[in-house]
Amino acid sequence: MVLIMEQPLNKIRTLDFTRVLAGPMATQILGDLGAEVIKVESPGGDETRAWPPMFSKDESGYFCFLNRNKKAITLNLKNKKGKKIAVKLAKKADVVVENFAPGVAKRLGIDYETLKQIKPDLIYCSISGFGQYGPYRDKKAYDPIIQGMTGLMSITGEKDRPPAKVGIPVTDLVAALHSVIAIQSALLYRKETGKGQYIDIALYDSMISMLTIMAAEYFATDTAPGRFGFDHAHRIPARAFEAKDGKYVQIAATSDVMYPKFCNAVDLPELINDERFNTNLKRVENRKIITPILEKKMRTKNSNEWLRLFEKATLPAGLILNLEEVFQDKHLATRDMVLETEHPNVGIIKLLGFPYKFSLTNPKIKYRPPLLGEHNEEVLSQLLNYTKSEIEILRKEQVI
Repeated sequence: MVLIMEQPLNKIRTLDFTRVLAGPMATQILGDLGAEVIKVESPGGDETRAWPPMFSKDESGYFCFLNRNKKAITLNLKNKKGKKIAVKLAKKADVVVENFAPGVAKRLGIDYETLKQIKPDLIYCSISGFGQYGPYRDKKAYDPIIQGMTGLMSITGEKDRPPAKVGIPVTDLVAALHSVIAIQSALLYRKETGKGQYIDIALYDSMISMLTIMAAEYFATDTAPGRFGFDHAHRIPARAFEAKDGKYVQIAATSDVMYPKFCNAVDLPELINDERFNTNLKRVENRKIITPILEKKMRTKNSNEWLRLFEKATLPAGLILNLEEVFQDKHLATRDMVLETEHPNVGIIKLLGFPYKFSLTNPKIKYRPPLLGEHNEEVLSQLLNYTKSEIEILRKEQVI
């Protein structure tokens, strides 16, 4: 095999004006794929540097998990000299990413319309809660707000319980992924045409686009889908069942072909031809009858016994694990989904691995999460030709 040391985006420079989650996650992915990412923070630092969980007194796990493979500089963007430096850096960048509230970048003088005058082929991505236009443009937004206003919470949780929030900040993470997809698409377009462009990413739009089959149900029936908890709205058996040992086994025998296999595996062959349950449609109609039967049966064996039986029957099934169990799983270790890197203030820290496995250009941790302003001298001197004395003046004037 011919080894190619370069990564897919290694010739792309990204100027990162983002903070908190969606933006930093997007730029971290670009960095993981080889882009040079220059993270711009205020001299006081991104506020998430102090957010728990903490690896140590001074190092935030939250920050570290979203900011590897980046160089970090500090800039006071409200200072004329700081703004001037930001504009100079943008001129040398391929991509700019920001997640200020709509209108803030323009007030700071680092918006797309301003920067494209000095860098016509610039790709500029703005990430916000509700987008750059529309009635909610200026509404404050965090992940739980978007989860609620996109209907996600209305379809999450148990039917007879209040709406529930997804356990991770999914709207931020989906927006980050869509940002990376859009940026890479714009880079391909620029390669073909020489033209840069502006990208408007909203957490709101990103989550709406994920509703997919739930949206299809509403459009097909004119009825808003509700919450089904463990259950699948249209497939049975497809839910989690509690086993004898108290652990939950998730089953996904979602077709009429799988159903007889499932019945035989749980030693309920009489259910195969039962006229109440012999088609998926009938099982859904008789959900309240079949579910208690299956729940009672599943409590007769331990979870591992059920998993062996389902594997033998070639049925999709798995345990519901807590995160301690997840991170001790041999499959996770084999897939390199936990990596270690050395941090000067903490020692060895663990970070999540890369979900994409390339045959030639695998990502790597080139830069551990940076210290505040760690690369000020490197970036200012090597990219903008500032001297040591000029950099020291900028520091004294609190520009950096």
